[in-house]
Amino acid sequence: MTPLCRSLDIDVPIIQAPMNWATDAKLVSAVSNAGGLGVLGPNAGDEPISTDPQRVGERLHRQIQSIRSMTTRSFAVNVPIGRGGNRVYSDRSIEVLIEEGVKIAIIVTGSPDVYTAKLKAAGVFVIHAVASVKHALKAQSCGCDAVVAEGFDAGGHSGHDEIPTASLVPQVVDACDIPVIAAGGIVDGRGLAAGLGYGAQAVYMGTRFMATVECPIHDNVKQAIVAALDNGTTSWGRSTEIARTLKNKFTDSYRALELGGATREALHAFIADYNKAGGGRRVAGLRGGDLEHGEVYLGSSAGMIRDVLTCAQVIDRTMQQAREAAALVNSILSDDTTARTKTNGGARYAARA
Repeated sequence: MTPLCRSLDIDVPIIQAPMNWATDAKLVSAVSNAGGLGVLGPNAGDEPISTDPQRVGERLHRQIQSIRSMTTRSFAVNVPIGRGGNRVYSDRSIEVLIEEGVKIAIIVTGSPDVYTAKLKAAGVFVIHAVASVKHALKAQSCGCDAVVAEGFDAGGHSGHDEIPTASLVPQVVDACDIPVIAAGGIVDGRGLAAGLGYGAQAVYMGTRFMATVECPIHDNVKQAIVAALDNGTTSWGRSTEIARTLKNKFTDSYRALELGGATREALHAFIADYNKAGGGRRVAGLRGGDLEHGEVYLGSSAGMIRDVLTCAQVIDRTMQQAREAAALVNSILSDDTTARTKTNGGARYAARA
């Protein structure tokens, strides 16, 4: 257990990343009951998209109350900071979070000077997600209690500097005095051991928790994760907003348009040009199961996931793998020449190729 685990009142250094449209009370409570930190993501498990901030707040109220009906353990609520006119949604979410007495908040996609002081005044433990050392130091200076250092390996939107997890996390650890959470491409105990080895006090796991029984996404997506190979994801959107998703016809078409010189406006129009589901390509992919034309956010290590488990099984296996990885490293460093890595990963990969 790390000092951050004690601050969050969790048993293991595993935090379920908040994923838009892919988290709800059932998933959050399952992770928390298994000893990790469940995190309620944007849209609070509901659809379609609402343009009414009061309705958004009501959904969030219901989901928080539902979590509390299923667990007495710690959990967090994620709030993406709205831009421009969308600030009304994050403002309302912050109000609901405080009204409900939520103790842990994870804030993303904006400056830490927007909500940190208000949350701290309400006694909330504030974690801010960052993709660079500069932004980590800004979060620390604004009074955040911890930061998530999210590398370019992660699914979903990422920083424009495109810094990989293995490079970003140790640099943020070296620069900051507050606890760091390692994020991006971590799906098993080897990733957990690596993150702790970098100096992080916990890890973020998103894609691995998508392939769980409790996750509310479409079964097509879960099976696509299990079937994915090492090159199954791609990073796209350098002319709009960089995101890592499942490689499909949508991403191929987007890349062709971008390389062909399409304007930013045309690219945004292409992303929005999807009428098969309320909420657009992202909802169509994650909740509707459209693997060809939907946006399906996945981390770069999706190809390492080979089964759909319960959240408790994910956490138990991850912890066991981490212990085995640590024991192997210790045996090598102690000059135990009998230490050997044993894996049949090649055979498993060949069977799926």
